[in-house]
Amino acid sequence: MKHQDEYRNPQLVKNLADAIADKAARLSDTVRFMEVCGTHTMAIARFGLKSLLPEQVQLVSGPGCPVCVTPQSYIDQAIALASCHNVVIATFGDMLKVPGTSSSLMLERAKGADIRIIQSPLDALEISEQQPDREIVLLGIGFETTAPTVAATIITASQQKLVNFSVLAAHKTMPAPMSALAADPLAKIKGYICPAHVSTVIGGDGYRHLVDNHAMPCVITGFEPADIMQGILWLLHQHINKSARVEIQYSRAVTWDGNKKAQSLLQEVFIPCDAQWRGLGVLPDSGLAIRKEYADFDAAVKLPVSVKATVEPVGCRCGDVLTGRIFPAECPLFGKACQPEKPVGACMVSSEGSCAAAWRYQQS
Repeated sequence: MKHQDEYRNPQLVKNLADAIADKAARLSDTVRFMEVCGTHTMAIARFGLKSLLPEQVQLVSGPGCPVCVTPQSYIDQAIALASCHNVVIATFGDMLKVPGTSSSLMLERAKGADIRIIQSPLDALEISEQQPDREIVLLGIGFETTAPTVAATIITASQQKLVNFSVLAAHKTMPAPMSALAADPLAKIKGYICPAHVSTVIGGDGYRHLVDNHAMPCVITGFEPADIMQGILWLLHQHINKSARVEIQYSRAVTWDGNKKAQSLLQEVFIPCDAQWRGLGVLPDSGLAIRKEYADFDAAVKLPVSVKATVEPVGCRCGDVLTGRIFPAECPLFGKACQPEKPVGACMVSSEGSCAAAWRYQQS
């Protein structure tokens, strides 16, 4: 297949690995690069790319899995809504197993709560149309990639006057946590493999502040082995030459300006707000709240519920995994109390989670 087979060519990948090794030989210390996309994390594990790198080059996973970074308080809020009379929760499947303080959406569903798995936000609108006597609440999580589709869904609901539809919004934007980690001396990040899906929306210009404010090398890569290896090579070149710039390796999908239509949808429906990130705390203007013009479709306004203070699972170190401070296998629960069949932390739940990737492909 075009843009797949040629980027999985073993000889091409080997040549890139050799080039990385040649450059890394000039290093006097280990250099840490962070991938900030759950799909990249899974691809790196699936193709065994860490095993192709010299010991001087270390890859760590960042907060690029939307399910993983969603705070426990949001899960508790969703569970509280699910227990309300006449409410239907519409959600993507990854959210079902994420543990709340004392339950999960999957457990609540087993008890009888009406929680439905959808493939698209528009599926929630269809449920609203089919069941006008029920309140349909869409769980809106994700980054700049999925947020425009939720924005378009809210606009459609407004146009169709679907009064029984709303969104519990917890969308987040990626540049903010990348800035926070770039400024964190404990993270020791020397370059970013930028999130490709997000980059199709915000464009290469979305990362210039990382260069201007933190002198952080950035490369936007695709998801195939040759894409990622070339991105690592470019980052290594910048690091060795003490330069910092944004480079687009994934030029077959990403431009400098991004997707203007998607950006317009985000600006029409959402407004920046402070947001809680698992492992990072509250980051200013890193979230997307629904504008007051669309308050009729904001579940937090329309269907307010109260939840108790959250308590993170004892021993779970998802926050440290998401910030690159530890590898999944260094969490004391990994592979023991925390496994995919019965996850303790969100990083083991999501199909894009660092712990799920490490477990599936038996990597650290």
